[in-house]
Amino acid sequence: MNLSLPDVERIAREAHEGQTDKAGRPYAEHLQAVAEGVRARGGDDDQIAAAWLHDAVEDDALSERWLEEAALSRRTKDMVLAVTKRAGETPEAYAGRVLATPGALLVKEADLAHNADPARLARLADPATRTRLTAKYTRMRALLGLEPGQRDTP
Repeated sequence: MNLSLPDVERIAREAHEGQTDKAGRPYAEHLQAVAEGVRARGGDDDQIAAAWLHDAVEDDALSERWLEEAALSRRTKDMVLAVTKRAGETPEAYAGRVLATPGALLVKEADLAHNADPARLARLADPATRTRLTAKYTRMRALLGLEPGQRDTP
């Protein structure tokens, strides 16, 4: 039996306990926003679970071994691994993996939408960081075929 969504949420929140985002906000707020973004875009339970866990392996909050052994669908595990950036990986290779993994694009789209939210970026004190991140997110959207304005809102 697979973990329920409330169980996945609890595990993700516990795994990221004490972590903050670049603006100093609790990291769980980002996870919740991505999960809600996936739900609002019509995502299914596997995609919502992947949204809660999308940064867990990348941030070393949970190990890849934990993910492989967890009571999650293979599809959820594949999506989490697809959106996990790897050291030295090019943006093109990363985007290719996301596009090649069923369901992962919606998770990444919700992640990018929250990361690039102007209100969230405005909380960053450093204008150079805002500019750098905006360019990074814009480039990834283009590599994924998510043009500005396309599917940004539910």
